[in-house]
Amino acid sequence: MQWLALGLALLIGLSLGLLGGGGAVLALPVLVYVLDIDPKTAIAMTLVVVGSASLLGAIPHARRGNIDWLRTGVFGSSTMVGAFGGARLALLPWVTAQLQMGLFAVAILAAASFMLWPQSPKADDPVLSYPRPFCLSCWTWLISEGIGVGVLTGLVGVGGGFAIVPALVLLGKVPMRKAIGTSLVIIGLNAIAGLMGYWGRLSLPWGLTLTFAASACLGTLLGGAVSQRLSTQGLQRSFALLLLAIGGFVLARSVL
Repeated sequence: MQWLALGLALLIGLSLGLLGGGGAVLALPVLVYVLDIDPKTAIAMTLVVVGSASLLGAIPHARRGNIDWLRTGVFGSSTMVGAFGGARLALLPWVTAQLQMGLFAVAILAAASFMLWPQSPKADDPVLSYPRPFCLSCWTWLISEGIGVGVLTGLVGVGGGFAIVPALVLLGKVPMRKAIGTSLVIIGLNAIAGLMGYWGRLSLPWGLTLTFAASACLGTLLGGAVSQRLSTQGLQRSFALLLLAIGGFVLARSVL
């Protein structure tokens, strides 16, 4: 089962390298349902895995100039505050593992629904198919969404790439390719802040965590290398269908 998990970790890294997100939504079910790890511990492990893979995957994007550092600072700082707070919230007695997995399932089902939102025939960018916010140039909206995404990261381990990328495109006016690279940096910052929220409260199996992270990092490098040659729109729709399947499975397991 560990070899299967490592193979899936490779796919997790590929999704990060290709789409700028999606790693956590694959990592958490693998750790919980394939390796049978307690959900709270698995969420903290997910932050290590996705955070390290994201920061590594951001390096080739940085070399190609595909990172908007101003938006990284503004959006990233707000998500870090939210991630630390979300991790502290997750440690409260009434936040059960079942509740966390249920929230995780709802979050990724919502993300998949937005990804499959009917697209305008004139739109060249798949993110333009998302529902429009009320304020397209409002930085306050960008900051408030960053806090919300961060809380979700700390609470259920979701890196937030599925929300960060469209927020950067629609609110920050960042081109899609640059939004993917920027998202990787923000996810990495998110993961660090969330892990700090859990630090000293949970004991992680570091050997397994680092092995899993190494496999995900390899996948991220492979995904980043081929991301320029593949259709982002096709990848996004395929990934959305995968999210629907995973979200439905996790929701059923958390309710039953």
